[in-house]
Order: sequence, then C-alpha cells, then structure tokens
Amino acid sequence: MTYCVALRLNAGLVMLSDTRTNAGVDDIAKFRKMFAWNVPGERAFVLMTAGNLAITQSVISLLQERIDNDDGNGHLYSARSVYRMAELIGDAMREVQERFGPGLRAMNESTLASIVLAGQIEGGEPRLFMIYAAGNFIEATEDTPFFQIGSHRYGKPILDRVIEPETTLNDGITAALLSMDSTLRSDLTVGMPLDLAVLPNGAFEFSIHRRIESDDPSFRALSDAWSMAIRDAFVKMREIPK
Repeated sequence: MTYCVALRLNAGLVMLSDTRTNAGVDDIAKFRKMFAWNVPGERAFVLMTAGNLAITQSVISLLQERIDNDDGNGHLYSARSVYRMAELIGDAMREVQERFGPGLRAMNESTLASIVLAGQIEGGEPRLFMIYAAGNFIEATEDTPFFQIGSHRYGKPILDRVIEPETTLNDGITAALLSMDSTLRSDLTVGMPLDLAVLPNGAFEFSIHRRIESDDPSFRALSDAWSMAIRDAFVKMREIPK
C-alpha cells in the first residue's frame, strides 16, 4: 500500500510519502514514490504516486523520457503553468493505461493509479493537483488545501483539524509527519523510510528534500511526544462533565 500527503499553504508546499509496497504478508518491498525536479530560479515540482506500481513507474519513466528527448511536443520543463503540467501527466497516464490496461484487466489485475503534482513555476503561485487513472484531475483549493493518496483514513483527522491556507510551513511539516505517524501505527502496509520535500513560495528550490529513516531521532521524538500528548488529552477528558 502507500500513503502520500501534500499540503498547499500560502507559505509554500509540503510533500511527504512512505516507501512501502505490499503484495501480501510475505511480499513487502521498498520503492520510492516521490520524484522531484528543479530548475533553480524557474520551476520546482514533485510527483507522488500510488496504486499499480507498474502503471505509475511507466508514467514517471515516460515523463522523464520526454524531458530528456525534448522532441518539441511539450514536456514538464517546457510547460508554462503547473496546470499544463497536470495536463501532460494526465496524457501520459492515459497513454500508459491504454497500453497496459487491457492486459492487466484480462488477468484480473487492478489498473487503478493516482499521482499528486505539487509545484511552482516562475510567475505563478504554488499549485497542487491530483491526477486520476483516467487522466483527469482536480486542484486543491482554499477549502481543501491538501491531498492524500493511498491509505489516507488514519492520517486525515489531524489534517482536517489543523491545516488551512494560513498554516506556516513548520506547522505544516509537523502536521504531515504526525499524519504519517498515525498511519504507520494503524496500517502495516505503510512503512518507513519516508521522503520529505518542502518548497517555499517563490523560492523555486527545495528548502528540505531528504529521506527519514526508521531510526531518525527527530521523527521518533515527535512520534513519542504526540503519543504522550494524546494520552494526556484523554486523561483530561475525565474532567468534562458527562
């Protein structure tokens, strides 16, 4: 399974993904689900993937191939807006689905896949899109400034309570990490290590782009502190008249 979360804040973008794939209790592997590109001073963007791994890997490879070949038909480095990037990703998704979908469905294999695009191009605002298996997509708004893909239910409550456009980048990072921590505790198909990327508004370069391993002391301290805070809050509930 997978859990990826992306936040679109006024201050910038926060992206976090796990790396576990699971095809059964005895078939667990580690694959990167976050892919980042950066043209300093001009554009920076991240793609995060969930669903059929063969489908999403093919889409990422096709998009990179078109950047490398620059055949004049448009690619992620030539797109003039993040919206246009979402269109190009949707086109690649449809192309891959049309190529492999019939064979996969004939074998009763799911072709469901989704990709989150988060980025900014010079002259535009940070934008966040979710692209579906059919190639269509939606954009995050002021009312819903975050997207999740994969196993999202365990990590959603804290985002619903905390995240709004005015949330700071530091608070957004904390909320994303705690959202992931809740998912890691409740879903064994989501696992470490994690990939974290932060793109401040107008920077066009990542202020943070790193991997968080299972023995990372900062993440462990955050997880422990959150557990203690929840237990303390639960104890205080006894004081509320019932």
